[in-house]
Amino acid sequence: MPQQVRGVVARGKGRPVGVETIVVPDPGPGEAVVKIQTCGVCHTDLHYREGGINDEFPFLLGHEAAGVVESVGEGVTDVAPGDFVILNWRAVCGKCRACLKGKPWYCFSTHNATQPMTLEDGTKLSPALGIGAFAEKTLVHSGQCTKVDPSVSPAAAGLLGCGVMAGIGAAVNTGAVTRGDSVAVIGCGGVGDAAIAGAKLAGATTIIAVDVDDRKLQWAKGIGATHTVNAKSGDPVTAIQDLTGGFGADVVIDAVGRPETWKQAFYARDLAGTVVLVGVPTPDMRIEMPLIDFFARGGALKSSWYGDCLPSRDFPYLVDLYQQGRLDLDAFVSERIALDQVEEAFERMHRGDVLRSVVVF
Repeated sequence: MPQQVRGVVARGKGRPVGVETIVVPDPGPGEAVVKIQTCGVCHTDLHYREGGINDEFPFLLGHEAAGVVESVGEGVTDVAPGDFVILNWRAVCGKCRACLKGKPWYCFSTHNATQPMTLEDGTKLSPALGIGAFAEKTLVHSGQCTKVDPSVSPAAAGLLGCGVMAGIGAAVNTGAVTRGDSVAVIGCGGVGDAAIAGAKLAGATTIIAVDVDDRKLQWAKGIGATHTVNAKSGDPVTAIQDLTGGFGADVVIDAVGRPETWKQAFYARDLAGTVVLVGVPTPDMRIEMPLIDFFARGGALKSSWYGDCLPSRDFPYLVDLYQQGRLDLDAFVSERIALDQVEEAFERMHRGDVLRSVVVF
């Protein structure tokens, strides 16, 4: 029988979000209802509120979440009621051309729940990234549920559902950072710091954090940066080159996603080095550069979508590293908040006061 629960809804571009009653249907074939325990406040949710993703209002926000499966629909065998899961927005199909090539982390036809969640009056909600987890319960495709060790801290585990996975994956999966590499990360918010953590896990010996905020640079050092550069104090390209023997870093990760930071990443890498774009640009942004520079410098220019992750592979592995004390996910949890404090958390995130605010139910 459909359930009424509380959830955070964005009704229009730029309008403050509010907690409203939403209706969650019983799970249909291939679907699951998950009782949410924690959900991180991600910048993507703010993009939804601002109309930067699309204009399919009203949105049910929230996607960086962990919880317990409450019920499943017909044909679901991969998870069962009572399982502790991290939600993901890449439920691979197993049938598209990427999956059939053995590269499911590029899946071009990911699954979401078929049934809509609604407001009390029947208005259909658009769940953020097909999840909608700023809610006491949500309906997702069962493939969006990745079962992990239930003893892990839900607040820490949930962050793997988006930002932390995006950053770690940008370094480890997309950038292929390996032992002895030099890495520079431009932009030290949650995703950038996660890229720093990933570079440290992979064995990079020089990890350079670049930002314009000294407070964020100190946080980055705590995560694993060996050097910091305040871009307000001089040219970050020159600074990165100076810290890498004059050559530039093997891998440079742009966690900002602006033309100026991407150009800095491009010129701050060594010859045949790799640039990874994980920060999300807006559709109007453009880059104009000499084509000869692309040819002459060689290497690879990559974008990283969700850290090129495969949730069934990466989430349990990273949870294991956390429990071994090798990945400090708790360091990313700046504060724990209630469901009705999401709007205030957006303001703190916009000011750069937090790495992650986490809604705890």
